[in-house]
Amino acid sequence: MTLRFSLLGIAGWSGSGKTSLLEKLLPLLIARGCRVNVIKSSHHDVQIEPPHKDSARMRAAGAAEVMLSSPHRYMLVHELRGADIPALDELTGRMTPADITLVEGFRAEAIPKLEVFRPAVGKSAIYPDDTTIVAVASDVPCPENLSRQVDWLDLNRPEKICDWLFESQSHLR
Repeated sequence: MTLRFSLLGIAGWSGSGKTSLLEKLLPLLIARGCRVNVIKSSHHDVQIEPPHKDSARMRAAGAAEVMLSSPHRYMLVHELRGADIPALDELTGRMTPADITLVEGFRAEAIPKLEVFRPAVGKSAIYPDDTTIVAVASDVPCPENLSRQVDWLDLNRPEKICDWLFESQSHLR
C-alpha cells in the first residue's frame, strides 16, 4: 500500500487536538515502516535552548545559523532577523526525504489538509470554506447535509485515520 499524500496539512482551531492527533498518528505510521517528518508552525518567539547555553550565545552574537550536534540529535536554528518566514516548500526542502511530511499550521498553504474539528471548542468548522481540506477528523458523527464532499473520520480512532492515509477509496458519508 502507498500513502495518499507526501505532504498533508493538519488544520483546526487552537485546542481542537491537532498535536494530540499527530502524537497518536506518528507511532502508527512508523509501525507501518514510514519515515515521517513534521513541520510545526508557531506564532510565538520559541526558545530553542536556554539563553546561557553556547549555541544561544552564538545566535545572540549574530550568527545567521547555528547547528547544535550531540550523540542523540542535532538541530539547526536559522535566525530570520526580520526576513520573511520561509515558504513551506523551502522548509520541506531543508529536511531529509520522508514518506510523508505532516504540517501543523500553514493554514493558507494550498496543500491537502485534514481538519481536526471538535464542536466543543466553540468554533465553526473550517472545511465548508476551505477547498484544500480533503477530510475531517471529528468527535461527532458526520452531518447528513455536508456542504461539500469530504472524508469524515472518527477522531477517537487514530488507527482508522492512519488506514485512511493509505487507502485509495473514500470514507465519504
